[in-house]
Parts: sequence; structure tokens; C-alpha cells
Amino acid sequence: MEIRPPTFRSLEEMIVAAAESVRPPERITVSEAAAKYRKLNNPGSYVGDWKNEKTPYLVEPMDELTSQHYTGMVFVGPARTGKSDMFFNWLLHSARCDPADIMRIDMTKEVAREWSMGDLAKFARNQPDFAERMLPGRQNDNRFDKTFKSAARLLLRWPVITEVSGKTLPRTWTADYDRIDDADDLGKEGPLFDLQRKRTTTFKRFGMSVVESSPGRPIKDTKWQQKTKHQAPPTSGILALYNRGDRRRYYWRCPVCKQPFEPDFDLFCYPDSEDAMEAAEMVTMRCPARECQFDIEPSFKQELNVGGRWVKDGMFWMPDGSMQGKQPKTDIASFWLKGPCAAFQDWKSLVFNYIQAKQEYESNGEEGPLKKTITADQGKPYAPKALEATRLPEELKDRAVDWGCGSTFEDRVPCVPDWVRYLIATVDVQAGARAAFVVQVHGIGVGNDITVIDMFKIRKSLRLDEDGHPLIVAPESYKEDWDLLIDQVLERSYPLADGTGRRMAVKIVGCDSGGKAGVTTNAYDFWRKLRDKHSNNLHERFVLVKGEPSKSAPPTRLGFPESEKKDQHSSARGDVPVFFINSLLLKDQTFGMLGRTEPGAGGMILYPKWAPDWFYSQLTAENRTVKGWEDPKGNRRNEAWDLLYYCVALIRHRAIGALRSDWWNNPPGWAKEIDDDNSLVFLEGKAKPFSQPKKKFDLAELSNSLT
Repeated sequence: MEIRPPTFRSLEEMIVAAAESVRPPERITVSEAAAKYRKLNNPGSYVGDWKNEKTPYLVEPMDELTSQHYTGMVFVGPARTGKSDMFFNWLLHSARCDPADIMRIDMTKEVAREWSMGDLAKFARNQPDFAERMLPGRQNDNRFDKTFKSAARLLLRWPVITEVSGKTLPRTWTADYDRIDDADDLGKEGPLFDLQRKRTTTFKRFGMSVVESSPGRPIKDTKWQQKTKHQAPPTSGILALYNRGDRRRYYWRCPVCKQPFEPDFDLFCYPDSEDAMEAAEMVTMRCPARECQFDIEPSFKQELNVGGRWVKDGMFWMPDGSMQGKQPKTDIASFWLKGPCAAFQDWKSLVFNYIQAKQEYESNGEEGPLKKTITADQGKPYAPKALEATRLPEELKDRAVDWGCGSTFEDRVPCVPDWVRYLIATVDVQAGARAAFVVQVHGIGVGNDITVIDMFKIRKSLRLDEDGHPLIVAPESYKEDWDLLIDQVLERSYPLADGTGRRMAVKIVGCDSGGKAGVTTNAYDFWRKLRDKHSNNLHERFVLVKGEPSKSAPPTRLGFPESEKKDQHSSARGDVPVFFINSLLLKDQTFGMLGRTEPGAGGMILYPKWAPDWFYSQLTAENRTVKGWEDPKGNRRNEAWDLLYYCVALIRHRAIGALRSDWWNNPPGWAKEIDDDNSLVFLEGKAKPFSQPKKKFDLAELSNSLT
């Protein structure tokens, strides 16, 4: 429906209309104009004035539309954020407060026509004097062109070269950029966004070109690693344009710890249930601060949105509210909002849509619903499964380091390089035909960098056959076989690479407590034996680890398993501490660490030149899928991979506690530099660390000495 005001009926009406074109602009921002003039009429939902408080994350993007510091704006966001209303508010501001021509580009000519007859007509009806501000006549008011009495024009166009070229305009807007097939190279003449900006060049800092969309282009490189905190993955389309700008993300402050963080679907916690609705109804968002982990209820969303802030890449939101850091130098203001912030999309629907889409993919391989919910609901780019490349063993082998401990596995002499501060050993327990204790020793350096020091198997027990030959260990059957871990792992030490004759002892040992029947019982009993029969507190350095069944569980937690039978014959009586590990999260972290090449930047992993080929094959045995980490072939060995992520997990253990950002500024004595009285370092032939039991005070003796 076209909005046509009556023709002029008197000279006075003509004078009033002419006066509109010379009226000085009203110096208010787009968000202020929306709050002052915009009317909404959505019966059953909301009828009344526009309220910036409903979508507070739109205020800053709207106000940048009239900024003289930027000539381009990119807004990336999911559906149901209200982002399309930014155009209406800009149009209202352009028609009423600061007259200027504006061109809107839709996906096709038909979409532009439907938008004009539908959304635009409804908008015009709801604004008290919007129609009266348009000039009469078909040439001034038709499907694709609107001219206002102020001489400002609204042009509705579509993405073809003939419609985009040859125009000089101060303001342009493209809707649903990633749904335009050739937006990256329109007519072989370059990206549509760049062609838009050419139209506004004449107006210099008074020009503004805008594109908005949810991310619809696939991730090109699944092995990509971020260079900056807010950088988007390598894609074409809207996220590529976002990376050109100052890369702003919307942050909340945790209601408990007050630490700022970016709301993301990955922070949602919900039960691992086949009932999608049941899981969705229990969704919370977990504060990512390791010291907090507070579960934020959905009812907090509006309050957190109101208190939220846009943070530019390289900037930090300080406790006093200020922004500090170094922001990118660019003339494009770019914004990326994630689905959990969307005002008109609740968390329950986000989780429900995702679980259903994931179930469909797992059942029939259909990726369409999964892609839709990730891009349109969560506001994130999607990586097609066909593009998920596995990490090749050769990629890791090429980065092996030689620190003077041998070049082949057979000739190796494991030693500790000078960047290592303490050692963590991890043990995988194998039963049956492959029975062995598989051991991997890791050196931990500043920033939690990990260096693989040694790898070996304990296969022969102290039990003998009829001919006096050692029998193969059977961890599931013989409790005495576990005693081998004392001498060969718990009390193990390694020479320093500096050749001074000094050695470093192992700080802590993590051992798998699951597997074949009998392993768990014997593992628990071994820990009890260390506690009850060894006076040097070996049990405090021996940690039983177990995979956490819930994918939404925290990365690690310390628990005391109990069986239904709480008697002396039960393997789990609630007295043995077990370190539960969220395998999904920790393997994700370990995988990322394997890709890092800069020391101290969140943790990287080094391995020796002598590491055999099977070591790299085991590190790449599993691939990440929507179900978790899996062996695509179903039969490949992966002990090196498991033992490595156990080590990553143990850095979180309370006996280590090295996750705080300032931990390495003043580490405990056993994590100091090698030449700075590191308590794990000793001279060969002298007393080893941990060899003396901790002194226990005799209160009676102390009382007698004081009398």
C-alpha cells in the first residue's frame, strides 16, 4: 500500500512544505530520536513508544550511524535481536531530524518490493506525521522511491551493478548481507560493501555505509588460531567485513564476581538429556571465570543487557567502568552480538533448537538444521563437517625440539630443559592383552607451557613364572602390581639438561582409575595403601582421574565416589578422592594448545626430537565431532593423547593450582626457576625431595616442653 498525503490546497500549505527543506537539523542521536518519535504497534506483543532499554545493545551502533569518526558500520547478529529496527530508526532520524538521502539494498528486487509494501508501509502508518513529510505524486512516492518535503530521498534497491553504481548518496544500508549470493564480488567488480562506500565517498566523514546480517558463510579453515581476542574466524561475507573494523563484542559483568565476559552459547550449561525440552528448560549460563563458575539464570538476561558494554578489540573493561587498551585504527565501526543477548530470543529456545538439530544430524547426517541454529540463533559461523580437517601427525613432528637429550627413541636420554619448573607424570592403565602401565612425563613451564619429557611402559611385574621369568602385569587382578608405580613413577627423577649432575623429582602423578573390571577397585586400594602404610605422604601426590560423564560439567572437580554398599568390602566408600575431568572441554583445550607456537601465551606443547612416529599418530588419533572426541577408525591407539590431556587437567588440581593469571609472578618453591632454590631439584646422590615424611607435631611433647 502506498502512503499518499493530499495535494496542496492552499498557498499556506505550500509555504509550510517548503519550509521543511530549510529547517535546521535537530542535533540528537539516532537512539534519542527513536526514543522521542518512534511508535510501535504490535498488538499482542507491545504497543507504545520505542524504548532503548529493551535492546540496549543497539544504542551504540545506532549512534555511530551519525558519527564523524567512522564512514562504515558492520553489524553481525543473530535473528530476534531487533537489528532491522536500526534501519527504521535511522530512516526516522533522516526524515525528521537530519535530512539526507538514504539507499537501502535488499537481497532481490522482489524482496525490496515486499519490504516496501509490508514493513515500510506498517512503519509509516505507526508514525504520527511520517506520511505527511513525504511529497505527493507517483514520482515522489512509489514502490522503490520515497521523497520527503525536506528533499531527502529513500531509495529501495537490490544488488545488481546497474542499481548500485552511478549514484552519489551520503547514506547506504544493505540488509541480510550474507544472504546475497554474490555480495563478495558483485558483477565481478568487488564486494558490495566497497561499492556502497564508493557512493558515499563524496561526503567524506559525513557519509555512512552500513551492512547487517547474521553470519551465513562457512568457516574456511577449521585449524585457524585467533591472533586477537575479538578476531572472527576466516570466512567471507559479513564476518570478513567485521574483521576490517574495530571488532566490538558485547560484554556482561557476572552478577557475583563482577568479571566481564562475552555471553556465548558455549557457556550454556544444561543436562545431557535426549529430551530436548527437558534439557532446555534447565539451561543456565556459567560464568567463565575459573574462580567463580556461577550459574546465571535466564531471568538475569535483561538486567545484564542493560548493564552491558561494547568492548573494542584490544580494549579492556575496567572495574571502574573505563575502557583501557589499544584499539584498532580503522574507519569502520564493527559489532558482533551473540545469540544469548538477543532480546526477543530466550535461552530455552536456543538450547532446544540446537539439541534438536544436533540429534537430526546424528541420526541422518543432515546439516541444514544445525547450520541454521548456529548461524541464525547463536549468531556464529558454521564449519561444514566436510571441511573439518584432521590434524596430521607430520604437522606436529615438524615442530619437535632438540634440547640435547637424543635424536632417536632408542638412544634417548630423557632430561629436563631449563625452561621447565616442575614435572607431572600421567599413567594410563591397560588390562588384558595389552596389559601395562603406560607412563608419560611432562615438564611444566611459565604460562603452563607443557614439554613432554619421557614416555615408557611398565609391563613386567615382580611376580615370576615357573621358570623364574617376570610375568606381565595385570592391574585388574593383582594389587601388588600397583606397587611398581612407587619406585618407577612416584619416586622417579630426571637429570637436568645443563649437565650439572642435578635432578628434578616428579611433583604429582595422575592415574586413570577406570577401565576393565577390577582396575577401579585396585586403584582405590592402592591409594589407601599409600595413605595408610607410607609415612612420606605419597597419597597426596598420587591423583586418581576419571572422565566426567556430563558434557556440561565444569572442566574439573574433586569428588569422593560412593557405592551403594558402604562397607569395608566396597571399592568406593567415600574416602578416596577422585579428580573428575570433563574430557570434552579438556581435549578441546589440549587440541588448541597443540596448535600454539608462542610460549607463555595460554599454554603451548613441546615434544622432543627423539619422539617416535607412533607418538604423533596417537596425538592425532581422535577427531572433534558434534558428539565429542572420537576415533574415526575405531581402533587406533591414543594413549599419548589421553595422557597429555590428563596433564592439562592436573594443572587445575588443588595440589598445583596454577590457573590464576598472576600465579607465575610468585610461584611456590617447587615451581621456581631451576637455579632459584627450586625444591624439586636436588644433587644426585643427595636426599631426594619427598623422601622425608612431613613432620607431625606431638602435642603432648610440646606441652611438656612448655612446662
